[in-house]
Amino acid sequence: MNILFAIPHYFRPVGVAPDGRAHGAFGRDPRPRIAALSACLTAIRVLCQPRVCVLSHVERQARLVSGPPINAEVVVCTTGDDHLLGSLPAGVRGWTHRPTAADPPFLGYECHAALAAGLGSYQYFCYLEDDILLPDPWLFRKLDWFRSQFGDERLLQPNRFETGSHPHLDKIYIDGDLPPSCTAPFQPVTNPRQLSADVLGRPVVFRTMTNPHAGCFFLSAAQMARWAESPHFLDRSAAFIGALESAATLGVMRSFEVFKPGIENPDFFEVRHFGSAYLGMITSGQ
Repeated sequence: MNILFAIPHYFRPVGVAPDGRAHGAFGRDPRPRIAALSACLTAIRVLCQPRVCVLSHVERQARLVSGPPINAEVVVCTTGDDHLLGSLPAGVRGWTHRPTAADPPFLGYECHAALAAGLGSYQYFCYLEDDILLPDPWLFRKLDWFRSQFGDERLLQPNRFETGSHPHLDKIYIDGDLPPSCTAPFQPVTNPRQLSADVLGRPVVFRTMTNPHAGCFFLSAAQMARWAESPHFLDRSAAFIGALESAATLGVMRSFEVFKPGIENPDFFEVRHFGSAYLGMITSGQ
């Protein structure tokens, strides 16, 4: 299997973003962003191209083992000199730099162009914000299963979560409901749809959500081709919340019926958001 990943990455060493919002792409200390991007790139390698061994206590040696062949190409899109690629640890490898002159908030659309350029050569096309980690080794198997069950016109989006040190909580899913007005112009929200199927003898539920955002998406070759042929592809719209959220979500929301695992089984398909910024928003009294 050949998989193409495109990651927008931007960092400017200033205290506050121009729009006043909290962004990891801005800050006096670059180390958290270096750690996030390093973790993101390392997680892709571990998922797709891991070097794995099994320790044999009988033979007193480690034997290399191999899994299904997955060739992952990772393209990191930047704009100007506002990035931290030169500061990544030496062990973070397996990526290609794609410099651009994009307006920083719209850098994600350069990733869309990079994905479209790969049509015909890959089985999956993946967009990841630079602080998204992929912990599930069954990620692409689950996507294949979902499409076989429900078709290419439906897209499965993951639930994003954080974990960290908190006196009362161990895990938080960070993309809860939005006001219906945020997504109503782009998808039906007044009559949520539900799908279900048995997985390993357990019923699993999927629903359309008022918040389809996950900071990422994973498209099959057929889905990527369908999206790239749509009139809104590369329109650089910021109509869904803002430019950053639109790059991750608006295009696929316009092109597919988007589902997420329901609250009954949120961990069926999930990705991790680096750090614990959202978890830290929950006060200790809750």
